[in-house]
Amino acid sequence: MLSENAKKEIEAALRKYPNKRSAVMDALRAAQKGCGGHLTKEDMDEVAAILEMQAVEVNAAAAFYTMYNIDKPVGRYHVQVCRNISCSLLGAEHLIKHMERTLNIKTGETTPDKKFTLSTVECLGSCGTAPMMQINDDYHENLTEAKVDEILKGLE
Repeated sequence: MLSENAKKEIEAALRKYPNKRSAVMDALRAAQKGCGGHLTKEDMDEVAAILEMQAVEVNAAAAFYTMYNIDKPVGRYHVQVCRNISCSLLGAEHLIKHMERTLNIKTGETTPDKKFTLSTVECLGSCGTAPMMQINDDYHENLTEAKVDEILKGLE
């Protein structure tokens, strides 16, 4: 069930668009934020009802974009490492392995204390500053092992 804050954010988003359907991304973001960082089928069904869309359409939007976490809770810090061509050529795969060792988890897993989830994504649109990662809503660019260690340590 969507939180009251999520519903308020969705209502505010609806005022920005001439067509309710256009608010789907804002609505999914609000729902995810209000539901512990991930979306359930019930959350997406409720968003669909509010936007007067088919549930499958809302699910398709959520499944397409890597910023939505469907049916899988994530840690307090969701570390998403870009592994597309620019980032890969500049060492993303090496940095991913380094983070797996540092956090003692594999890609797609969450630390036992629920603090970190490590994921890979195809593109975060920052090719000129590769390799890069996103932690929650913040971009971290021009990464090295030392910089990654400093960033992760600062989150503890």
